[in-house]
Amino acid sequence: MADIHIEEFYKDTAVTLVQLYGAFPRRVNLFVEDIAGPDDPDDFGLHSKRHMACFGALLWLAEEGFLRYVDTIRQEALDQAVLTRKAFIRLSAPADPAIEPPPPEPDPNLPPAVRSDLSTHIHLIRDALKSGSSARISQVMQSVFFRDH
Repeated sequence: MADIHIEEFYKDTAVTLVQLYGAFPRRVNLFVEDIAGPDDPDDFGLHSKRHMACFGALLWLAEEGFLRYVDTIRQEALDQAVLTRKAFIRLSAPADPAIEPPPPEPDPNLPPAVRSDLSTHIHLIRDALKSGSSARISQVMQSVFFRDH
């Protein structure tokens, strides 16, 4: 079993990429609370470790070239975030068929464009998030991050 903070990282990055893909090519504000849930800062106004880990995941996505943003809104959000070309292409591309378990074969009666969409990284991420399985989310996100191109 992976460390809990790594599982949360994969989930946070999955939710973030799904949000940005759904808004693409519009720029949107990414609020940490929309991704990691509500936070209750302490008496000094400091955020929880969970909140800061999610904020760190957003910054990591930017540093690694998955998203761009104009500015941070304190430690609450990224202002005017958008997927990079690299991320858009990767999310839209068919996933490696070696990801276990393999996605179910699409209905052969579906139009080819729909069947093709069901094999993309973004579709697998959405399915993994719907499943609620930390192991599945981690596996799919590893395939997105560790892909060679």
